[in-house]
Amino acid sequence: MRNIWIIAKREMVSYFATPLAYVFIVIFLALSGALAFYIGGFMSRGQADLQPFFDYHPWLYLLLIPAISMRLWAEERKTGTIENLMTLPVSAAEAVIGKFLAAWAFAGLALALTFPMWITVNVLGSPDNGVILASYVGSLLMAGAFLAIGSCVSALTKNQVIAFIIAATVCFLFTMSGLELVLNVFRLWAPDLLVDTIASLSFLTHFNAVTKGVIELRDIIYFASMMAVWLLATIVAIDLKKAA
Repeated sequence: MRNIWIIAKREMVSYFATPLAYVFIVIFLALSGALAFYIGGFMSRGQADLQPFFDYHPWLYLLLIPAISMRLWAEERKTGTIENLMTLPVSAAEAVIGKFLAAWAFAGLALALTFPMWITVNVLGSPDNGVILASYVGSLLMAGAFLAIGSCVSALTKNQVIAFIIAATVCFLFTMSGLELVLNVFRLWAPDLLVDTIASLSFLTHFNAVTKGVIELRDIIYFASMMAVWLLATIVAIDLKKAA
């Protein structure tokens, strides 16, 4: 745990050593507010809730989370600092988890800074704060799953742009798999079991379930499994690079 904490702290400091952190936070706050108020019709709905705000989180994360994750390992490989990191008395697993936790904490910080939205709906009406809290938890878990995918992709390439594009594409596929438009295509020829399996792999399916105010065990298991599988793949990729 000590090594993980040291690496996570090192990574977090590196975020704020450049304008990247501030640019990301400003863009996230600006886009999330704009989408909720203007496109989502936050004020015109006449309801004191944050549903329009959370509806756009999966789509925001498709662009912004890969922007965080693309530098996790691609930059280390490009600059050659990954060799220095791997010579330290830390395992690949400790390095991967430490970097991931730092990126996840950074994404959580950006999400936490949207608290004025929560205050606003409480001033305007009497929202169900339990539903809002569950939605925040679901959004944080989804961000973690997106980051785990991005971490794995970043470990496979030295090019941050390529890492961004591939991570965004993979996350997009996992997100779109739960839409009725996609599922209807599979229903034309695939058995119901396959259709249900594809739907169960979607971020939207599980995130939308959480935003209804009920955090079920299956949704937590889904996000935790996504993080575990992709981080394990990252560890394997780093070990292979280290052995080479």
